[in-house]
Amino acid sequence: MNRPDFKVSDLFPKSTWLTAFACLVCFSVLGFQNEKEASTGELPGTRRLSFEGNLSYHFLEQAHSFADRKIQEAQNTRSMHWKRDFSSHQNYQHSVEENKARFKKHLGLPGKDVGGTNYNAALPDWSQPVYMEKYAVAGDSVLIAETTKYRVYQVRWPVLERVYGEGLLVQPKTSPTASVIVLPDADQTPEQLLGLAPGVAPASQFARTLAENGFEVLIPVLIDRQLVFADRDYRQTRREWIYRQAFHMGRHLIGYEIEKVLAAVDWIRQFHGVHRKIGVAGYLEGGLIAFYSAAIDPRINATLVSGYFNDRERPWEEPIYRNVWGLLSEFGDAEIAGLVAPRPLVIEYSEIPEIRDGPKPDSPDLYTHTGYKGHLSTPVYDGIKSEFDRIGRILKPGFQKRELVSGPGNKPTFFGSDEALKLFTGYLGGHHFQPASHVIPADHRKSFDPEERQVRQLRELNDHVQWLLRVSDYERNRFFLHKIMPEWANKPWSTKNYHPYSDARPFIEKTAPYRRYFAEEILGTFSDSLAAPDPRSRKVHDETHWTGYEVVLDVYDGFSAGGVLLLPKNIRANEKRPVVVIQHGRNGVPAAVIKGNTSYYDMGAKLADRGFIVFVPYGLYNGEDRYRWLNRKAGGIRKTLFSFALSQHTQMLEWLKSLPQVDKDRIAFYGKSYGGEMAMRIPAVLEGYCLSICSGDFGDWSRKVVDTYFPRSFMHSIEWEMPYFNMGSTFSYAEMAYLIFPRPFMAERGRHDTVQPDEWVAYEYGKVSHLYDQFGLKDKTDIEFFNGGHASRNEGVFQFLHKHLNWP
Repeated sequence: MNRPDFKVSDLFPKSTWLTAFACLVCFSVLGFQNEKEASTGELPGTRRLSFEGNLSYHFLEQAHSFADRKIQEAQNTRSMHWKRDFSSHQNYQHSVEENKARFKKHLGLPGKDVGGTNYNAALPDWSQPVYMEKYAVAGDSVLIAETTKYRVYQVRWPVLERVYGEGLLVQPKTSPTASVIVLPDADQTPEQLLGLAPGVAPASQFARTLAENGFEVLIPVLIDRQLVFADRDYRQTRREWIYRQAFHMGRHLIGYEIEKVLAAVDWIRQFHGVHRKIGVAGYLEGGLIAFYSAAIDPRINATLVSGYFNDRERPWEEPIYRNVWGLLSEFGDAEIAGLVAPRPLVIEYSEIPEIRDGPKPDSPDLYTHTGYKGHLSTPVYDGIKSEFDRIGRILKPGFQKRELVSGPGNKPTFFGSDEALKLFTGYLGGHHFQPASHVIPADHRKSFDPEERQVRQLRELNDHVQWLLRVSDYERNRFFLHKIMPEWANKPWSTKNYHPYSDARPFIEKTAPYRRYFAEEILGTFSDSLAAPDPRSRKVHDETHWTGYEVVLDVYDGFSAGGVLLLPKNIRANEKRPVVVIQHGRNGVPAAVIKGNTSYYDMGAKLADRGFIVFVPYGLYNGEDRYRWLNRKAGGIRKTLFSFALSQHTQMLEWLKSLPQVDKDRIAFYGKSYGGEMAMRIPAVLEGYCLSICSGDFGDWSRKVVDTYFPRSFMHSIEWEMPYFNMGSTFSYAEMAYLIFPRPFMAERGRHDTVQPDEWVAYEYGKVSHLYDQFGLKDKTDIEFFNGGHASRNEGVFQFLHKHLNWP
């Protein structure tokens, strides 16, 4: 494998080349190249390809259009997921329980997976005690402000292991009417909503208004939108920082903040009793958290949402930290309001500031600007009114009390308006609402810095996700391996009692549900029937030993696939050859793989010279940031970039199998870099690939995506599309290789490749090698380490292909 003098002629002696030349002379007699190919340059059995332009971008634009169509279809069929029963409040809650469970799962809240076990069953059951701690810093009093009507305390309360909610607790001096959790926008502090700090107009200090009206008020801190690293070229806010890492681990920033609200509800119920009425009210980001919390927790009696509610049919255009997997398929804001029902809901149409996630684009095409990830601005009233009216069409008349509040002439009002608060407090038993006074409390703290509290909250969530990452290996084993082979959990391996498993079929059968889970729940699959391929082609290479054709195939109506097919010229009549499908990396094209001064080292041409049929598909990951937006847009309907790639490769496989020169049982996959990502995911689902080789990408994928301490993880790069929801707790590269098993599998690794450290790669491959070895199939897997960087050495890979494709 490491012979430095390895040449093509080592596999093809001179006599073989003479035989091949004789075959070329008689091609016309054998009928391989007919008159049509000779005159027009088309591959036999195909139409003429006339498209002019960049095929890579063309396929990507088609994928965007197809995604738009599927999103519209999902919105139109959303009602199919609901079976509401309005015969009683109890029956209604029961009828939407499954919808609520899916909603919670997509928000990363604790629950059950498809097997009925806890998502994080491998973690200790460290339930948190329920209490509210009043605390002081540096000698300050726990009582930080006081008026004639209420007292203000600095508080924290336990939420998760080493994760606390923090904020302000306002307790009235008379018996409270009810308790209200008031959620500020992410860029507001609790102090601003009370008037203890500047930044919010007195008319919008609605926490102070509620306190003056006799309500107990708790104001939590939300993670803000400040930049994590202000000195870096790419922008990443603190909200995105938590979102990215948590999303891949099956958690979500939104879910963490909801859990802080629900833990506060636990305390209110325990401290005040089960009959205490509880309300939630929030503005902008706080409005989202209040809205979602009320949809989840029936203990919340009334809800005020300001600056959030909308028709929300294009959520991918909002900042990335709002990205929720699968939301569009089942939930618009009207459906979420239906989960709040029958409890009352007040929607306030208020003005919000212009918020842009990333640099301001300088052209109308927002999707092509590196680093831009969405924006927020005050929506138009018509969209809000339309969605509000839609609630009435999905709920029985009179089933829920709800109000839409706006300014004069349906213009946006300031948030926390008296009209909205009067309606909201009325639902909580407050029947004598009074507008806020001009009494502004004073903060007595001498050493308080809100930034220290914000950083503390950020670090707690960061550390919690990093903890989930550290134990994710055990969780993936629980999810996958020990369910399939439970005897492996405690088997005392030793040379004395070790015997390889003689039959891999039981293991393969048990992996079938996991293949479906990986395809449908992690990558996402389209259920559409494939179109007739209608292949179109044109000759683009005419080399000594092979001919190259650019080929385009229809996949679905309006969505295509394509690549370059290299056919050796010495294929005899009725001969069936193996095929190597080579997938290029990010921002690559087939030409770079076939011939050229690139890190692929002409692998396409070299394999064709060796007599393999080669097909080099166009990848969709071309054009910053356009392909990232495709992945994000598709996420709303539980699809990813790989959903489109799976459909393309399904069609390409079927077409390749139909070619008279192809042995349908010997079609291999070889991918480098982003193509290496494909080499792990596509063959794990599509069993038509007889083997897979991952080059320049294999390793501990969960750590590559999530690890905030590794300077070359995706947490420190522009590649914000890399997290896939809950992949880190279910599948890393070893588990994907388990789905490829028992087909041959190989990894190619340059020791100086900065994608991942050698030790991560070796550890992850060790699990793969262990599996193959347990069944006596160690010769079907290999890894080649070589001195080099992010490149393909090809020597060991070529030997692996010759061996397992039985060629020549």
